Amino acid sequence: MRLWGGRFSGQTNEAAAHFNSSISFDMRLYKQDIIGSIAHARMLGRQGIIPVADSEKITGALAEILADIENGALEIDQQAEDIHSFVEAELIKRIGDAGRRLHTGRSRNDQVALDMRMYVLEEIDSLNALLVNLLNALLATSKAHYRSIMPGLTHLQKAQPITLGHHLMAYFQMFKRDYRRLANCRQIADEMPLGSGALAATVYPIDREYVREQLGFSAITENSLDAVSDRDFCVELLACLSIIMMHLSRFCEELILWTTDSVGFIEISDAYTTGSSIMPQKKNPDMAELIRGKTGRVYGSLMGVLTLLKGLPLAYNKDMQEDKEAVFDAVDTVKSCLVVFCGMFENITFNTAAMQKSAKGGYTNATDAADWLVKKGVPFRNAHEITGKLVLYAIEQGKPLEELTLAELRLVSDIFDADIFDHISLNASVNARNVTGGPGEGAMLEAIGKARKFLEEI
Repeated sequence: MRLWGGRFSGQTNEAAAHFNSSISFDMRLYKQDIIGSIAHARMLGRQGIIPVADSEKITGALAEILADIENGALEIDQQAEDIHSFVEAELIKRIGDAGRRLHTGRSRNDQVALDMRMYVLEEIDSLNALLVNLLNALLATSKAHYRSIMPGLTHLQKAQPITLGHHLMAYFQMFKRDYRRLANCRQIADEMPLGSGALAATVYPIDREYVREQLGFSAITENSLDAVSDRDFCVELLACLSIIMMHLSRFCEELILWTTDSVGFIEISDAYTTGSSIMPQKKNPDMAELIRGKTGRVYGSLMGVLTLLKGLPLAYNKDMQEDKEAVFDAVDTVKSCLVVFCGMFENITFNTAAMQKSAKGGYTNATDAADWLVKKGVPFRNAHEITGKLVLYAIEQGKPLEELTLAELRLVSDIFDADIFDHISLNASVNARNVTGGPGEGAMLEAIGKARKFLEEI
């Protein structure tokens, strides 16, 4: 069944009809389409736009269609033009002419806008639930390792000692912002467009507020042209998903580096690794690599929809049919990546001894030596130069700074005294940085407490 055709005397070319069809992908909106239609039909009867008896027939039959699709008794016809025409055709098949009244006062334009908004709201809730799982996993591991020393890097070079807990809490903050971005996107998408018609609303005395209440939206769209041609909520969702994938990809890159034999900070469970077809010794971090690779796929969806919309005049244009596959694929990709990443992360074994050894060997406490000199009254630039010479001497001797003798320290500067050794141990270096946001014990316990409160509140 087509929802149009009276104006046409000829048949649509078969290839053109297939090209025009969206049923192969918008069929996943069947639930949103039917629930939206039930609310619309109830409103039509309540307003006296169609007979109450017909409204009740329609809503009853739509509920049966929904149940039949979900239990497998009804298969969606792939020859239909789209999910809207399939549902309406099935409705008319079951209750006859009463079903032909359903489309009164609406268009496919506001109908699909409604379906997409409902879909986005539901998927944001699912995505944020997955983010909460990851945030809980990060918090638990950070709490277990807030004292585990590791090297902090800049430019992939050892810089200063931090803790594993501090490092992981950096990602907690990233994913926390991702949660908030999605929540903000949800708020923006939470407007009910039905009643906007094709572009100029409708002449029927519809009650949009009633439909809004039925569907659980927080607000009603305020301009019919905007409502049917707007997909910026899809763009915003794709932007949020792209940022999530960027964060996952960065994390995966680090995990991949940490698994290498030359670093050896972690071992990923066999459940989340694969082997080589030719090299029997290999244990490859393929899940992390796949997540890193799929990031570009989500970026592509964002760029595709941005490009799709950039030149469209108001109001609806058929180009907008192309938004769905991009959104569906990005949502599916990110959800699968979050599930796999969280499972992988929860099954990582951390080699904290290797982390501490690496921090000890990289002169990561050099800044602490310079800071000690500053506290003794040496200008920072002079302290920086003295410490640089000290590091050069330590490298030549093949020793870490903390293993140099006081006599050796004084070969570089006679300002050094025995007190310095209380300041350049790795533990002292980390715990001296106890300002909010730092890796010190007090700061970390404060950060963990704030993170726990955030998760409890949401």
